[in-house]
Amino acid sequence: MNPPPASSRILVVEDDLNLRLTLVDNLEEEGHAVEAASTLAEARGKVKSTDFDVVVLDLMLPDGDGYTLCRELRQAAASCRVLMLTARSLEDDVVRGFEVGADDYVPKPYRLRELLARIRALARRGAGASSSTEVLAFDRFRVDLASRRILNASNQPLELTRTEFDLLVYLLRHAGKALTRDQILSSVWGEEVVVDGHTVDNFVSNLRKKLEWTSTSRFEIRSVRGVGYRMDLLG
Repeated sequence: MNPPPASSRILVVEDDLNLRLTLVDNLEEEGHAVEAASTLAEARGKVKSTDFDVVVLDLMLPDGDGYTLCRELRQAAASCRVLMLTARSLEDDVVRGFEVGADDYVPKPYRLRELLARIRALARRGAGASSSTEVLAFDRFRVDLASRRILNASNQPLELTRTEFDLLVYLLRHAGKALTRDQILSSVWGEEVVVDGHTVDNFVSNLRKKLEWTSTSRFEIRSVRGVGYRMDLLG
């Protein structure tokens, strides 16, 4: 197991005192610098003053819900990874979480060791962000890896979550190859993260929408029956 980055800064947003203290204690034992909040207002204050690597975010808070904070973080282009932690595990709740920019989603009751492994994986992904100057171009888009931005033909940035961006880059770098869901999950989410294969389907669907794919586009993220997905670049 690779150790977490030494400087990982984690915010735990959880209104249940026992759960909050247990999670903070375990994360600190792993060497993370941890802060905690029990309300939406308290969490907002902390993210304004500190650049966190990972935010562990409960959805049901006394003064609002975690969807709101996650959306605000993405609109502010915050670089942190967001792991949603909640008892609301219906498919619609999970999809909504990913749509507002969550990177992972863990239902309660959770297994502590698995949760800690997922947080470690998210922390490493944030620390391992590419500093490459490479630019990937397809259709009317340019993907700048150094700034982690995707620009359209009018040089306007597209709003992608960190995971959506990583997924797009992975598909582009393997264009023309059929990739299994397990390959995609392992490479984009990380080997230690236990995520349902349907998560890939949700993210691919979101990518298609945000890239405004139509039948006239010069690319397609194709479903490969019984396998997964393939990115085709069409001249």
